[in-house]
Amino acid sequence: MDRNEVRRAWDAVAETYASRRDPDGSDAALIDDLLDELPPEPAVLDVGCGDGARTLANLPADSVGLDVSRRGLALAADGTPRARLVQGDLATLPFATATFDAITAYHAVFHVSRERHPAVYDGFARVLRPGGRLLMTLPSGRFETVRRGWMGGRMFFSAPGRDRTLAQLRDAGFEGIRTVTATDPLGSSTEFVFATRSADR
Repeated sequence: MDRNEVRRAWDAVAETYASRRDPDGSDAALIDDLLDELPPEPAVLDVGCGDGARTLANLPADSVGLDVSRRGLALAADGTPRARLVQGDLATLPFATATFDAITAYHAVFHVSRERHPAVYDGFARVLRPGGRLLMTLPSGRFETVRRGWMGGRMFFSAPGRDRTLAQLRDAGFEGIRTVTATDPLGSSTEFVFATRSADR
């Protein structure tokens, strides 16, 4: 699926996904750990925010939510009215260099072709300030597929594997990488990664 197809796919399933995902759980609690490591009043970007219930709602009120889906952003506007919402592609972030203290990216990057993941992580590093923090889902497998019937629609998933993802993060200038396992929005156990943007980049 190309990016326009992915956008249309998310528009089609946004409400179903929002109704089925649990707004609480251990992966949402990881955000508290992230915030504990940030300066007061941090600038935070939530990549792939969707309806916002799982991540954006747990971030500072004026955080930025970015999503490819207009429908997802409309739902986020209802649930997180003080957030700043931007429609855009996570592979080409529409923000200036060194804008944010942290990025969250839950269940987002694997909706981009794995060939483009290095560019995604380069973009994350670019918009983070030196020493900025990243918290994102770490896909465990190597796959590229379109799942038909997913949330009543179809969706594209792509990842190069766990070890390759960690290597790509290091190549993009992330360090201090550590992983944790938590419960995802649909009740499965998922690995997440914390990483710090190198001050030397």
